[in-house]
Amino acid sequence: MSNKFDFEEKIDIAWCPGCGNFSILNIVKQAVNELNIDQKKLVMVSGIGQAAKTPQYINAHFFNGLHGRALPVAVAIKSSNPELKVIAESGDGDMYGEGGNHFIHTIRRNSDITNIIHNNMIYGLTKGQASPTSPVGLKTTLQVFGVTNEPFNPIAVAIALNADFVARAFSGDIEQTKDIIKKAIMHKGYALVDIFQPCVSFNKFNTFKWYKDHSYYLDEKYDPYDQVTAFQKALEKDKFCLGVIYINNVKRKTFEENLAAYENNREPLFKRTPDLNKIKELLDGKR
Repeated sequence: MSNKFDFEEKIDIAWCPGCGNFSILNIVKQAVNELNIDQKKLVMVSGIGQAAKTPQYINAHFFNGLHGRALPVAVAIKSSNPELKVIAESGDGDMYGEGGNHFIHTIRRNSDITNIIHNNMIYGLTKGQASPTSPVGLKTTLQVFGVTNEPFNPIAVAIALNADFVARAFSGDIEQTKDIIKKAIMHKGYALVDIFQPCVSFNKFNTFKWYKDHSYYLDEKYDPYDQVTAFQKALEKDKFCLGVIYINNVKRKTFEENLAAYENNREPLFKRTPDLNKIKELLDGKR
């Protein structure tokens, strides 16, 4: 199947052979293509890291910014033009470490964006230091005696904050992950997709086989609208559940809908012609 989000020319992708980023890149391109999203209305936003290079390989608009700062940029883009589909995509270090504060408050604001995190439980770009999600005991290039900090649990945090949509996937399961990403993109409100993926160079513990052996899919009887059960699932450690884990059953406005600038369904800010006479009157009144 041809994909309009592929570049015509061959691109040299700067990832290690076998990296889980390759499959996530292809899955995202397939998802947006199957949803028939207009290239001109898709914006990819990322921070710094190996996963953060992903938007550079997709034939659509993208913004690659500072470490941990993808989410505020994504929210700003969506706020200035709600007609756009905005995907903020980076790694576990970028989103949960440097960007942890933005992660929390983006959930609270409920901006209508899709937040995809490549979670390989390690810092890949900077050669294998422990990330916020590294398991206790993991020996790294910096934590030579093993990680001692309890790993950050993004699923539990998101559910506790009553996020609009919370899901987890695995880069090795192409069709299942694509289906989850499509649901997240089409969901109105903040949507989190945490994707397990192997780092073949720097994380020799959390391998492809490890993820397969330590995960399972939620069955059809599972109710994602039950917050208490979803939170219990988020706390599981022996095996991690995959699928749509939680959907907020309280329909609330998105961050963009709550902005005064968009009252009465007014058109996006970038389309408006400023009323210079009104601005002059306002300025004169303050002098």
